[in-house]
Amino acid sequence: MPATAPPSPTIRALLARRELDLRLATPADDANLDAPVRWVHSSDLADPTPFLSEDVVLLTTGTQFAGDADADADAEAEAYVRRLRARGVRGLGFGTEVVRDGIPDSLRLACTTAGMPLFEVPYRTPFIAVARAAAEAIAAQAYARRSWALDAQRALAIAALRPDGFDATLAELARQLGAWVGLYDASGALTHEHSAAASSVDDELRRAVDAEAAALLRRGGGTGAAMRLAGHPVTLQTLGSAGQRGVLVTAGAELDQDARAVVTAVVATTGLALEQRRMTAGAWSGLRAALVDLLADGHLALARKVATDAWGGFPAAPYVVAVADAHAPTGAREVLDNHAAGGRLFYGRDEDGVLLIVGTGERHVLEDIAARLSWRLGTAAAATDDDVTAARDRARLARDRGRPGTVTDVVDAPGDLLDDLATAPSRARAGAELAPLRTHDARHGTALEATLLAWLDNDGAHEATARALGVHRHTVRTRIALAQRLLGRDLSTFADRAAVWTALRLSP
Repeated sequence: MPATAPPSPTIRALLARRELDLRLATPADDANLDAPVRWVHSSDLADPTPFLSEDVVLLTTGTQFAGDADADADAEAEAYVRRLRARGVRGLGFGTEVVRDGIPDSLRLACTTAGMPLFEVPYRTPFIAVARAAAEAIAAQAYARRSWALDAQRALAIAALRPDGFDATLAELARQLGAWVGLYDASGALTHEHSAAASSVDDELRRAVDAEAAALLRRGGGTGAAMRLAGHPVTLQTLGSAGQRGVLVTAGAELDQDARAVVTAVVATTGLALEQRRMTAGAWSGLRAALVDLLADGHLALARKVATDAWGGFPAAPYVVAVADAHAPTGAREVLDNHAAGGRLFYGRDEDGVLLIVGTGERHVLEDIAARLSWRLGTAAAATDDDVTAARDRARLARDRGRPGTVTDVVDAPGDLLDDLATAPSRARAGAELAPLRTHDARHGTALEATLLAWLDNDGAHEATARALGVHRHTVRTRIALAQRLLGRDLSTFADRAAVWTALRLSP
């Protein structure tokens, strides 16, 4: 509402107009005196209710009533007031000295019993003056509401131009409505909330709003709802072209037509902003993934330049390189972006997870990310740019041995050195080393690879290998000789034996 709003059209406001000289004739509580009045109408019909709408004040001269001496006067007045009350009439004004010198006692009693405000309209005050006073108040309030709506939309437009325009718009909406405003994302998680000074949301209302927002998103489509939850007025409106970008919620304020128009404007701009955010986030995510590919190919200098131009910085060597789980929980991007401010952290989608790079003094950043996102994070040190690719492979091994919500460095990861060598390039190299052996086995149905592995496991002993395989020792000797020729290795030397054994262990 405007800071200096005109008086609302109510019975109390009419009674306060001195020029009308209206006098309250029955006791009336604040709820009845301060209820909004939509119009003032006059009628002397015994039953005017078919011609009345709700929330009106009725004026009458009383020609429809029998004299006070009539035995049925009380019953007649009681039935008349009961009909008015059932129709939603706010109050009754009785024009005196037109037909009667005063208000009939039966009518006064009936209004008192029914809680219907009854006031006297003196002879010198025409009914049209009362109706005009109410109309002026209604028009003034309507004008004030239109003015407020224009001012509110202007304030929201200014808020949208701020650097934090998205959040500032929601905060301004809460202030303008005097309400709590919340924004739920497409998963049903509350991502933004703002409260006016006089509004609050208790736990019961929060749970009810959370559940209703989730239900609205499940139903899908562009839709909205107005209801009462935990005793508070609540409105919900889905965002985005298909209603799947989120839900904007207001709670704690009754919204009239003008307030709803303001909310609708914010829904439109917020939906557009979310759509733009999604598209922008997709573009930035694609750029980050491309930079990760550059890093993997050894082009860290180029990746650093692009990242600095795009986000204002890149961590300085020496580095801690981390690899996280593949899944990205709700809010992951916000958490990462907060830490990435100023170039403290670089991150991007990797082939089987998320790659993160910080300086060695920023390891606590990785610990915070792991804890907040319940990620398994594996880390490895990289002293220079040239070490980043290898460190990424080691970090991946450490991640696979870690626990959710923890950071595991490759030095502390359980396992042996051979596990650390089991990178994708190493496995590919091992497969190429053993290819001649495997091709011969496939073409001729031999068992050279199995024999060679058993022979190495038995320290090159032909007799022990023959017993393990259930063949003659001469068969073992012949197979080893053939494997040696196919591989181009001298298996009588430790170096070649070690190389072949490592290839057999690394290659799946």
